[in-house]
Amino acid sequence: MYAVRCKLPGIIKGYFLKPVSTSNLKKSLPCTSPTVRFYASSVSAEPFINGTSGSYVEEMYESWQADPKSVHKSWDVFFRNAQKGALPGQAYQSPPEIYGHPVRYVTEVTMQQTPDNAPSYEQVQNLIQDHLAVYSLIRSYQIRGHNLANLDPLGILHADLDSKVPEELVLENSSLSQQDLDKEFQLPKTTFIGHPGQTMKLRDIIASLENVYCKSIGLEFMFLTSQNKNSWIRKHFETPGVMSLTPEEKRRLLARLVRSTEFENFLAKKWSSEKRFGLEGCEVLIPALKHIIDISNDKGVESVIMGMPHRGRLNVLANVCRKPLEQIFTQFNPTLEQQDEGSGDVKYHLGMTHERLNRTTNKIIKLSVCANPSHLEAVDPVVQGKTRAEQFYRGSSDGKQVMSILLHGDAAFAGQGVVYETMHLSDLPNYTTHGTIHVVVNNQIGFTTDPRMSRSSPYCTDVAKVVQCPIFHVNADDPEAVMHVCKVAAEYRAEFHKDVVIDLVCYRKNGHNESDNPDFTQPLMYQKIRQQEPCVLKYARKLISENVVTEEEFQSETLKYGIILEETFETAKQRPQMKIADWLDSKWGGFFKPHNLLGELQSTGTSLETLTEIGSKFSTPPADFNIHPGLKRVLKSRAEMLGEGIVDWAIGEALAIGSLLKEKIHVRLSGQDVERGTFSHRHHVLHDQKIDKKTINVLDTISNDYAKYICCNSSLSEYAVLGFELGYSMTNPYSLVMWEAQFGDFMNTAQCIIDQFISSGQDKWVRQSGLVMLLPHGMEGMGPEHSSARLERFLQMTKEDPDTFPDYPEENFELCQNYHTNWFICNITTPANLFHVLRRQVYLSFRKPLVIMTPKSLLRLEAARSNLSEMVEGTFFKRLIPEDGPCVKNPKDVKKLVFCSGKIYYELIKERKHRGLDNDIAITRIEQLSPFPFDLVRKECAKYQNASLQWVQEEHKNHGAWQHMQPRIETSTGNSRRATYAGRSTASAPATGNKKQHMVEQQFVVDSALSLNNLKVN
Repeated sequence: MYAVRCKLPGIIKGYFLKPVSTSNLKKSLPCTSPTVRFYASSVSAEPFINGTSGSYVEEMYESWQADPKSVHKSWDVFFRNAQKGALPGQAYQSPPEIYGHPVRYVTEVTMQQTPDNAPSYEQVQNLIQDHLAVYSLIRSYQIRGHNLANLDPLGILHADLDSKVPEELVLENSSLSQQDLDKEFQLPKTTFIGHPGQTMKLRDIIASLENVYCKSIGLEFMFLTSQNKNSWIRKHFETPGVMSLTPEEKRRLLARLVRSTEFENFLAKKWSSEKRFGLEGCEVLIPALKHIIDISNDKGVESVIMGMPHRGRLNVLANVCRKPLEQIFTQFNPTLEQQDEGSGDVKYHLGMTHERLNRTTNKIIKLSVCANPSHLEAVDPVVQGKTRAEQFYRGSSDGKQVMSILLHGDAAFAGQGVVYETMHLSDLPNYTTHGTIHVVVNNQIGFTTDPRMSRSSPYCTDVAKVVQCPIFHVNADDPEAVMHVCKVAAEYRAEFHKDVVIDLVCYRKNGHNESDNPDFTQPLMYQKIRQQEPCVLKYARKLISENVVTEEEFQSETLKYGIILEETFETAKQRPQMKIADWLDSKWGGFFKPHNLLGELQSTGTSLETLTEIGSKFSTPPADFNIHPGLKRVLKSRAEMLGEGIVDWAIGEALAIGSLLKEKIHVRLSGQDVERGTFSHRHHVLHDQKIDKKTINVLDTISNDYAKYICCNSSLSEYAVLGFELGYSMTNPYSLVMWEAQFGDFMNTAQCIIDQFISSGQDKWVRQSGLVMLLPHGMEGMGPEHSSARLERFLQMTKEDPDTFPDYPEENFELCQNYHTNWFICNITTPANLFHVLRRQVYLSFRKPLVIMTPKSLLRLEAARSNLSEMVEGTFFKRLIPEDGPCVKNPKDVKKLVFCSGKIYYELIKERKHRGLDNDIAITRIEQLSPFPFDLVRKECAKYQNASLQWVQEEHKNHGAWQHMQPRIETSTGNSRRATYAGRSTASAPATGNKKQHMVEQQFVVDSALSLNNLKVN
């Protein structure tokens, strides 16, 4: 439709909407009421006549002049007003009630007003303005009411760090005033404080809005782009009476508060000098979590996985997860002897998993709390990975059966980047957990840092807004408000499967821990805290005044739980030993039992038939698919190699994955650009060149009988994604989970996960994981940020003694080493060895992380290929690949035995041949650097008894493996011979960024390794 100027002479002028086609207009409109479209967003309230052409109005006008009764009454009113001299746009006077609609809506009405009782234009304009002001005020409360909410239990701080009243919420800043408070206004559809269309006095409207948005709850949700979600949240908070609890719910809430409070009081009394990171000041967290779990369990959730920092952990374990109290109390025993392997960890880092009957819902619920070090938010992605994996194994693709709850501190939530990284995964197809409930225990302080000094955002929770996450702030000293917020959050997650944040604004009764003095830095806050009455006493008094409970019932509940604590305390004295297994957050049954290390290693090879089947699929272009011409050449080359029985790196990896899939082992590979591979070598996920989003995961389509293969590109994150994959790997031991860094150097930003969880997780928490880290590594002249995966850091964290030859039986040496190491670190040079080491991750009867320094140039190096015969049944992973050239025939004449790993090997053998040194220098590859193959190195050294020993590496002397290898090589010889070094000199950066300088350095490495000058055999 388009607008045309009406051509009526003299009295009637204005704009009318005209249909594009008007062929049947006159047949349908005579003697009918014109429908007026009132465009309510226009301040002038200009009326338009819908579906009416200027010529038709002229005919209507002429008919009216002849006989006013010949037209509809609405036209009669229109023309009478026009004839009286109404200005353009003023002839039609709308009934007042049509303005009772939201500003953004277009309202259609029929003109029925008679000229005798029509309000004046000024009256209508004022009424419009007043209604618009009321609707704007309602919206302002919905958007900014949280800024006025009474959130601080201490009454001294503003949760948003701002004491100013938003201008939108000051009545006088609108066209309204105190004189309008008793005027009645029609409610819009955008509020639920009354029925849509109902009229309310302005004072009642404001009172209702303040009760919802400015009391103990502050809501941030109007930034959501979904109108459906906005309306849903408004309905669940604005509807009158929606926050009320039944007497039974109030009694249950009080009982849970009693247990939460008395548990902390008991620990404080029995172990006053012990750190426990108690929950005093936020005791409502326990009933809050239990309420979330109850609601979620009732809606179908069968498993809840939680991650949390120190504060309140013991209370959560005791009163939410129902961990036996004697196990918790045993942790405080100073004479404690640990029964299980590992060093263990402090009590407020430990986790657990437990399945029990939820007596509120009468349904079974599984609860897990993940162990977490002092890196507070590091557990977030781990929890998400575990949750995603459990959803996968249960077939819960919508997250209805398994959910996660993440607890945060206010300072950490605002300050630690992994929070954003983790939340950024929340809606990615291969990472989403279909909604997480975040609970922030908002102490309004960090360790000693005032929030005004620790964040730039108004709230500590503002980072959640980036993923369209509603945020519910609530005063933790108002338990009933907390319960309602928790109920809505659980229902929101169940309804929309999206994240939601609960910000429990509370206080920390003690310092950062029980032995810390907070008065040094927060004297005024802690003066107020010491005067604060515990939440449980205030709530008990409230319920007593309401006749919900009696004083005697409250005292009885308190006494009853006190007796339970005392009796359990006495029982705990009889438990001189602690089982770390009692604190596991993942239970794998037999994987935590002592192993028989007298058996034999199982071959990791497979049948030639299986290799051929997988290789054929991997190298065949898919049917009905527009493949890239370059990929056609790649696939053709793969087929030709396989036809000759040859395997390169990409094929070796694919054969390992495919063969495990055939054996019903689920495989997941994630990281930046892993679908194609950073170096364009993998191509597991192919993209149709003509149809957007049409892809094929080649290895996932081999057969319906194979297990699921997930190969997915990740967000540009290392910290959170590695943590996610770690959590994923801990859920089921019968899987292979791999994370690949775009370049190995980038694992720097995931160092916290590596240090705190991967390298030490088994010692601290008996937490086994078979996670594989693929880290591209090697000096290719690509600069300091694209050369080194910091091999030295991983080797430094191995728990092996370099000065002691392991006392293991020769026939079981490798198996014993594998069992006792904390992880495997490899720098592999052949596709066959890659094939075997990946399959070994599943074939071992225990799980250890695996770190592989993967190649770059070797991906396509013809010399770095293997034969299919090296991967068939009866073959194994080779920890060490010995010299196999002319030196083997005359080992006593060999002058130098060189040990190396990685791509430098191929440069050395090429140059050795060029220099005619094949009989003088033996070159042995150590493929597995940790655990160190002491037994095999000893044999090599004994074979070349007259040769000098040298370690060669590309990395600088203070980087790479040299400092790890030297003492171990010498220990292998019984310290009868010394090992020398050939490689780059020391440097602060891992590599030069100058290509020419790189070439000079690389040549120096090769020259040093192949030099026969000044050789000595000690």
